Amino acid sequence: MKEKQLKARAGMPILFLSLLLFFAAVAFFVLGAALIEREMKIGALPLVLAFICLVAGFLTSMGLKVLKPNEALVMTLFGKYSGTLREPGFFFVHPFSSAVNPAAKTKLGQSGDIKTSKQIANVSGDEIKLDVEALGKRVSLKAMTLNNAIQKVNDCLGNPVEIGIAVIWRVVDTAKAVFNVDNYKEYLSLQCDSALRNIVRIYPYDVAPNVDTTGDGEPDEGSLRGSSEEVARRIKEEIQSKVNDAGIEILEARITYLAYAQEIAAVMLQRQQASAVVDARKLIVDGAVGMVQMALEKLSQNEIVTFDDDRKAAMVSNLLVVLCGNRDVQPVVNSGNQQ
Repeated sequence: MKEKQLKARAGMPILFLSLLLFFAAVAFFVLGAALIEREMKIGALPLVLAFICLVAGFLTSMGLKVLKPNEALVMTLFGKYSGTLREPGFFFVHPFSSAVNPAAKTKLGQSGDIKTSKQIANVSGDEIKLDVEALGKRVSLKAMTLNNAIQKVNDCLGNPVEIGIAVIWRVVDTAKAVFNVDNYKEYLSLQCDSALRNIVRIYPYDVAPNVDTTGDGEPDEGSLRGSSEEVARRIKEEIQSKVNDAGIEILEARITYLAYAQEIAAVMLQRQQASAVVDARKLIVDGAVGMVQMALEKLSQNEIVTFDDDRKAAMVSNLLVVLCGNRDVQPVVNSGNQQ
């Protein structure tokens, strides 16, 4: 089913007609009551006309609809889809037309959802709180943000990962959104969860050797932590392929939360710390060897001191201990050999 535009009349002339009918009903009622009081046989006719004007005014007022920008009304007439009102303004449709929106009362904790407002009334000095739901079956055409609950998913290495996403979406075909799925908001939420799991299972949390995340048969450096833009793009494409039949367009998908699950978070932190220590030590050793080599070359070039192999080995050992040690060096002054 595809969306079609509903041809509606301007609502202001119908509003004036409804008011005129209500005033006429009041006038006929007063006239009929006066004639009956005078015991005239014609007094029942104005009462009948008053009832007809009242019913006609009520029916015409039922067809009046008001739309704000970026709102739509999906209208049905006796169970058949008659069209969608999209343009903002004041319109008149068939009095027996009804608006349809199965997701009108669905609350997913996202922007654009209908919220319940609190009104306070004072009755005999007592304060009473009443829950009043927002009226109407309007379908929002605005861009909305869906924040699903954080999920625990195993990455491609089997490590449990907690991840959450934010999806920016909007309705582009109101007929598909209302009639093709039972509840398009719940349908979107379910597809977001499914797409997130499907994509996360392809990537490791951090860069791992011999892992193919692109499907080309070659290992690459893709990861959830380092390739967040690529992961978000694939999640968006996965969701979009599932919600086309619901008339929904996915504008953007972003990862909002990413962490190891609590049961392995401490172990993975120790692993990262150990890896960082090893990398730092490697850098220190490489720098220390370069400095020792430079020191020996400078001493030999300037002929400051001549070293044999044993003295070179001792100096190299001392310099490496000094440069690679974790603590500050305690200098020792050698004043010469004592006889």
